[in-house]
Amino acid sequence: MDKKLTTCIYCGCGCGLYLVEDGGLVVGAYPSVKHPVSKGCLCVKGWNAYEFVNSMERLTHPLIKENGKFRKAAWDEAIKLIAKKFKAITKESGSNAVAFLSSAKTTNEENYLMMKLARAVFKTNNVDHCARLCHASTVVGLAATFGSGAMTNSINEFEEADCFLITGSDTTAQHPLIGSRIINSVLERSAKLLIADPRKIELSKYAAVHMQQKNGTDVAWVNGMMHVIIKEGLEDKAYIALRTEGFEALKELVREYTPEYVEKITTIPKEKLIEAARTYATTKKAMIVYSMGITQHTTGVDNVKSLANLAMLTGHVGFPSTGVNPLRGQNNVQGACDLGALANVYSGYQKVTDPTARKKFEAAWNVEGLPGEVGLTVTEIISALGNGKVRGLYIMGENPMISDPDQNHVRECLEKAEFLVVQDVFLTDTAAYADVVLPAASFAEKNGTFTNTERRCERIRKIIPPPGEAKADWKILCEVAKACGYKGMNYNDTSEIMEEIRKVTPIYGGMSYKRLDPHGLSWPCPSLEHPGTPYLHKDKFSKGKGSFLPRPFIEPKENPDDEFNFILSTGRIYWHWHTRTMTGRTSTLEREAPAPYVELHPEDAGKMGIRNGEKVKVTSRRGHVELAARVTGKVAVKSCFIPFHYREAAANVLTINAIDPIAKIPEYKVCAVKVEKI
Repeated sequence: MDKKLTTCIYCGCGCGLYLVEDGGLVVGAYPSVKHPVSKGCLCVKGWNAYEFVNSMERLTHPLIKENGKFRKAAWDEAIKLIAKKFKAITKESGSNAVAFLSSAKTTNEENYLMMKLARAVFKTNNVDHCARLCHASTVVGLAATFGSGAMTNSINEFEEADCFLITGSDTTAQHPLIGSRIINSVLERSAKLLIADPRKIELSKYAAVHMQQKNGTDVAWVNGMMHVIIKEGLEDKAYIALRTEGFEALKELVREYTPEYVEKITTIPKEKLIEAARTYATTKKAMIVYSMGITQHTTGVDNVKSLANLAMLTGHVGFPSTGVNPLRGQNNVQGACDLGALANVYSGYQKVTDPTARKKFEAAWNVEGLPGEVGLTVTEIISALGNGKVRGLYIMGENPMISDPDQNHVRECLEKAEFLVVQDVFLTDTAAYADVVLPAASFAEKNGTFTNTERRCERIRKIIPPPGEAKADWKILCEVAKACGYKGMNYNDTSEIMEEIRKVTPIYGGMSYKRLDPHGLSWPCPSLEHPGTPYLHKDKFSKGKGSFLPRPFIEPKENPDDEFNFILSTGRIYWHWHTRTMTGRTSTLEREAPAPYVELHPEDAGKMGIRNGEKVKVTSRRGHVELAARVTGKVAVKSCFIPFHYREAAANVLTINAIDPIAKIPEYKVCAVKVEKI
């Protein structure tokens, strides 16, 4: 029996856990007592993080589709076919006729190699990953206001904060180890908890104020809080004068967002808005905490900029236990962004449009002619498959058939793909449409690093070999590059990849495997002597002065009407993770939440004669699903909520394929539906 310290595969908390091996199988997981995040604790997913690894459904051999059916293939045959097809497509239609989807579930090293494969080998910036679907708004919004699109504080700083403003984050369900710190601060230190959420989440029980706003009205209530703060003279005048610019424009815009006006837009009682504004502004150590309830809107960037404005207005950025903290969803969504699996940047957020950055990477990769135009994003890539602009697509560890909006549209586009490669641990819904499927190693079967939501880069460690002929993603990508004639992706192990990363990525400049033992370092870490950075924007913002960027309230793209008279929002639940590729193969988690459901308010259910547990039909302009009703006061009247995990009643059949014009993130949190009793 053996054990090794690694990092959890699920949410962005990045908990340290030990995997236990016996007889070639992973037989258990338990928390690291010394790890700065887990501290001897895990959520239910962490305790069961090993079970899917042993699933009999694991992919063990490459598969090639012939006459509509998959057959087993040798690695050499599969790799040569991929190289042949992708080279032929680019020769006939140009480099932008192929595209690459990287993954927030794979390692930093593998995300770096995926973007290197796209750019160095195929000369395209058509590379993206699921951050586009969750926190693209954060990267754009916070980079514009602060100069860095990341969480400003460390997780342990939650233990010393005196006030939390939480919005768009069901924290105890989505990031349980952070949620527990918030609860402990409220119960043990009397920290004030302010919630702004259309649902009554678990944390609402502990809140001093719960503002239950109408879905899609976040800019309005944030502007309303700033109106109150300025009107009552609670803004931090010295901080504003010393560290920010653009205050007068903000002051002018929020003038009209009186509590009475905001109440008409959001339904938040004006008394609650005023109390929340006063509490947040007058507390010394205050944290804004948000997640995808803020970002997944056509106004996602506006929402993020507004929260940044609120923090700067009160001087609540750039200090310990004081800042703006977007909680990253998946285990390595932060790292995938950091390492350049985005259409517009190389690793370290160095812009592809910058000639100096291109020359730097051309020299490092020993290539010429790196493209200077921004590539296509996730939703644009899928649509481009449908219209023939993209002919070949390589997907690593993503499942857009469940995770992307308007699934009927996604299905139609995947069916039109001329050549589709899917690399994964299971035969996913997306892999079913592939021409070639490559079997990948799980997190327990390879070495590498993940970067968690607090910017902590930490190790994962191989404890068992992959099943059958499965290989680590980084090894597969290197073989594809070699088959295409590129000689710049030859590595003996992942530590060599990290050495290359740190040489071309300033924020990771001081990170070697030796330095990352045992519990990692938080970027920016620019040199081998640097201790890492627990909180950002000390003394000054990354961009110099913080920029107030006032935003007016704009309605969502699709509001309810007489026919589609409910507002639908989607999200996660405690027991499952994303498309259930892993948790759906974990018996403990499946037992607790085996089936999909829609939450309905008792008043709405009563009017329609719907009882708890009865089956209903939910329809949008794009499709319909049938699932059980869960009658609960968690949602507001004329609102409903569906977890997006379940392929049996996929919420994204219903969601609208409308995107933020800047971040290109879909509006998962607001669409119009009708609910009918079956």
